[in-house]
Amino acid sequence: MDERQLRILRELGDLGSVSAVAEALHVTPSAISQQLRLLQRAIPLPLTERAGRRLVLTDAGQALAAAAIKVETALAQARHTVTDFAENPDGTVSLAAFHSAASAFFPILLRGLAEPGRPRLALADEDVAQDRVPALTRHYDLVLAHRLDHGPQWPRTVTAITLLSEPLDVALPADHVLASKPLLTPRDVADQPWITVHDGFPLMSIIEAIASVANRRLDIVHRVNEFAVVAEAVAAGGGLALMPRWTARPHPDVVLKPLGGVHARRDIDVLHRPERTARKAVRTVLAELHRAAAHIQGRDR
Repeated sequence: MDERQLRILRELGDLGSVSAVAEALHVTPSAISQQLRLLQRAIPLPLTERAGRRLVLTDAGQALAAAAIKVETALAQARHTVTDFAENPDGTVSLAAFHSAASAFFPILLRGLAEPGRPRLALADEDVAQDRVPALTRHYDLVLAHRLDHGPQWPRTVTAITLLSEPLDVALPADHVLASKPLLTPRDVADQPWITVHDGFPLMSIIEAIASVANRRLDIVHRVNEFAVVAEAVAAGGGLALMPRWTARPHPDVVLKPLGGVHARRDIDVLHRPERTARKAVRTVLAELHRAAAHIQGRDR
């Protein structure tokens, strides 16, 4: 049995004929009769009987029709609950981000959504390899992730929107011999020690491209994913590194120089499962993420 069949039985008890039920529900009498037959198959006792020209409910039918009222009431309450949840402007929205995006976006979001009546944020840092990012959308409403703008697309099971297309520069100590050059090439930097991310993270393919263009293997001495730690290591003379131009926190003893000869740019995307945006609170946070992205990019200007 289903909700539609129970409603038909209830209406039959009130109206007394298949044609009257069909008219009330805006369907054909044959459709009403078919649904009554399907419902009867699921019930071991007769639900209807003839009383002259009228079709009336048996005692079992009346009991089931009374239960149908409770079912419809419960379903209506459930729909109202879901609607209220979906339209609640200050519901909780969970958001995960990798470290540099968290550092750049989280403070802006917290300030922008601080007023009463705005969504409540539940923030988390999640720094995982690119192939593990889509699975995070099972646990969070929104996920900030990065990938190279010419790299593999996210799977179709998630919705992905690009917030920023961010250049990746070479980070080097302010007193480094290359710090005075306005533009660096792979040959300029290929003979230097390097600090890189771990395997499986997007930036590694740019490191490999630098080595390929320079036709030599890079000397990778340290592997660190957190850009704040990378900046400290660069400043201390631990090696050169690739760092994002807008989302990494500036370091007074580190300079960033554009890199030519390779495609050094990443997209910062927001990922979510399509059904998440049925909630007004999630849509509000998405809009705030776009405003935050424009603010972050505007700092460079």
